[in-house]
Amino acid sequence: MADKPIAAHRQQVIDERRQLEQLSVPESMRLLASVSLGRVAFTVRALPAIRPVNHLVDGDYIIIRTGSGTPITSEVRAGTIVAYEADVIDPVEHVGWSVIVVGAAHQVTDPDKAAFYRQALRPWVTGTKDQVIAIHADMVTGFRLAGAGADGAGAARADGDGGRGAGSGVPSAERDLDLA
Repeated sequence: MADKPIAAHRQQVIDERRQLEQLSVPESMRLLASVSLGRVAFTVRALPAIRPVNHLVDGDYIIIRTGSGTPITSEVRAGTIVAYEADVIDPVEHVGWSVIVVGAAHQVTDPDKAAFYRQALRPWVTGTKDQVIAIHADMVTGFRLAGAGADGAGAARADGDGGRGAGSGVPSAERDLDLA
């Protein structure tokens, strides 16, 4: 009997196909700026590591805070390439979006900028989060998972931004990357 709800759920997903639509870079950055939680992916001793963090978007940069001595602080040197992902996916309707940014990360060492970001970005977890890391949006990829209408066009949208947007100015992922 416990299998019936799972089987019914699986059938609903199969019956209601979804379309994956690629988003523009400006739309992807606007959606990323509309949420405050994401995941940063980096390497620790040549192994992948992913941590949930809160963030803010400032132009072409994703800004996060962390503590001294945490794995990401220890591993990020000027120009270390990391990935950042955030999404809003409705667990019932199976629609929403996902944005992935890949770029060079560095610690913000300018005292005035670091103080500004510390004030603007409040940590969600306990402990001292005195380090500020900026991730440059060198490559931006966004997708919307939309319900397919009778005509095959995407029908449902889940922006999750409440009307808040952010200017992008982020270069296209297709351009030549200067990762130095």
